[in-house]
Amino acid sequence: MLSRQFVRENPETVREALDNKGVDVDLDRILEVDDEWRDLKAEGDDLRHERNEVSSKIGQLKQEGKEEEAEEAIERSSELKERIEEVEERADDLEAELEERLLELPQIPHESVPVGEDESENVERRRELFDDRRDLPEDVVPHYDLGEELDILDFERGAKVSGGGFYFAKGDGARLEHALVQFMLDVHREQDYVDVFPPIPVNSASMRGTGQFPKFTEDAYRLGGSNEEEYDDDDLWLLPTAEVPVTNMYRDEILLSEDLPLKHQAYSPNFRREAGEHGTETRGIVRVHQFNKVEMVNFVEPEESYERFEGLVAEAEEVLQRLELPYRILEMCTGDLGFTQAKKYDLEVWAPGDDMEDGPAVGGRWLEVSSVSNFEDFQARRAGIQYRPEKHESAEYVHTLNGSGLAVPRIVVAILEYYQNEDGTVDVPEALQPYMGGQEVIEGGEKVGESALGAQD
Repeated sequence: MLSRQFVRENPETVREALDNKGVDVDLDRILEVDDEWRDLKAEGDDLRHERNEVSSKIGQLKQEGKEEEAEEAIERSSELKERIEEVEERADDLEAELEERLLELPQIPHESVPVGEDESENVERRRELFDDRRDLPEDVVPHYDLGEELDILDFERGAKVSGGGFYFAKGDGARLEHALVQFMLDVHREQDYVDVFPPIPVNSASMRGTGQFPKFTEDAYRLGGSNEEEYDDDDLWLLPTAEVPVTNMYRDEILLSEDLPLKHQAYSPNFRREAGEHGTETRGIVRVHQFNKVEMVNFVEPEESYERFEGLVAEAEEVLQRLELPYRILEMCTGDLGFTQAKKYDLEVWAPGDDMEDGPAVGGRWLEVSSVSNFEDFQARRAGIQYRPEKHESAEYVHTLNGSGLAVPRIVVAILEYYQNEDGTVDVPEALQPYMGGQEVIEGGEKVGESALGAQD
């Protein structure tokens, strides 16, 4: 969150950020509340000072036999006490309102972020491995059709068991997901990441700490209640990303400078009520309600955060480099930056199975597999994560960064489509073969049940 002092001293900067991010917040009301709160705090201080002076005189007046003046002082002290209580009650109400309204303010974009209204104005920074693509079949079969033909993806049974947006990975499909997770974890261990295996349910305080709440409650899976009902800090939700538990590991703690930079990675299943239109762009496993992902979370000193940001981008893209999958890097403009981010790059892998309007000229489409973000101290303020530069110095807020390393289902999509052969089999990327027991080709499995025979009820 933004500090009240920053908002108070830089209202036009905040207003510009609201406009550029397309966020509708009543900034004038925030400033009014802050002004009244500060006036009341000043009045309260003055009243307490006066009451202390009056109270100190009462005994002296009585000793001097000035009973009438002493009674007047007692009456004045009582009046001051009542007014102090009124002022403090009003100030407490205003402070609570101010804290709630400050949570609605988005992060200020870094000065280097391009200004734009929406995703159409994001900036492509570079493409990698695209000019030396492997030879593809004349007609690439989309992953959702190929997965069913090979019997490694089962959408119908996933929907039967859990509803739309869930799927079964079977046989080599399941093996491929497991292999990708272990491969990604190994790559990031080489990059000096420390593994964390986080809890899956997270409380409301954790969701607020990383910025999911209060803005994105409708996208979360709540345990034991409706999303529309009021919630408190202890209510539980299925994590939407391991960013939430890993960042909040250090909520309300003070780290030491020698602890930083702190680099954690975590595998987790993730749960999101993905909204959006159904159709080719969401068919299959591109947009699902449960998906596997490896997340990288960094805690750094402020002066190192943008150097670490570039390093985090390189650490995420190393997975794509080793898998030899063509990809590109996009810089998000202000209108597509997100609520909590100061700067963000998306890594998008190329999947040739479906032609999309925003895909490359050769066909196919781009699929986001990682968003690498610098939050500066925005999350740290919400979660109370600080560090002490020196043991004798005051604590300051850390900067937090994260990035997926990577989202597994979309990498599966890219592998099934990019490594597809004319005969309908799929080559296993060389880097993954040791994780699949040396298997070089996915040939699929045999379907079971009457449905395999095309039987009708």
